[in-house]
Amino acid sequence: MGNDILRSIKYSEAEGLKLDKIALKLGRPKRQVFLQMIDYFYRTKKDPLDINDDLLKNTLLKQHREHIGFIKTQENDLLIPTKREVDRMIEAQRKVINGFNGLLKQNEVIPTLMDKQNRYLYQLEIHYKAIAVQLSDKEQLKRLFLNIFEGYAMARDNVSSIGSRKEKEQLLANTRNQIKLL
Repeated sequence: MGNDILRSIKYSEAEGLKLDKIALKLGRPKRQVFLQMIDYFYRTKKDPLDINDDLLKNTLLKQHREHIGFIKTQENDLLIPTKREVDRMIEAQRKVINGFNGLLKQNEVIPTLMDKQNRYLYQLEIHYKAIAVQLSDKEQLKRLFLNIFEGYAMARDNVSSIGSRKEKEQLLANTRNQIKLL
């Protein structure tokens, strides 16, 4: 600093107060704050009149666009396919649940159907037994009728050769009575 030629800048008392406040706030001497402001504007190439700081805004916009691009890429690569698969899985789960609900409904209907089927089979069994009884009765009637018929035939042969008409009529009446008793 010994070799530097010092120059002075004139400013109003209001600007001096502002510089004092900035230096006090930063905790540095006014000269150091002033030199740091010059260095800042020199390195960032910012215009002190540009209050909106377009360079910073442009940098932020560029980073924002990069982040949005990254998010869209992730959305296309990961989120959309994942959502499709989750939707497909949800639909498959709905089908499974509907299938189980259908089974539950069938499980509610099956006992009533089984009960109806059992009653029907019981009725069939009753009818079958009745038919079996009727068939056995019919077979027994046939045997009895054949016995009566054979007895009639033998008696007729014996009566026809030596018997009278009255004996023949009595034999016929007796056979009729036996058949009626069946």
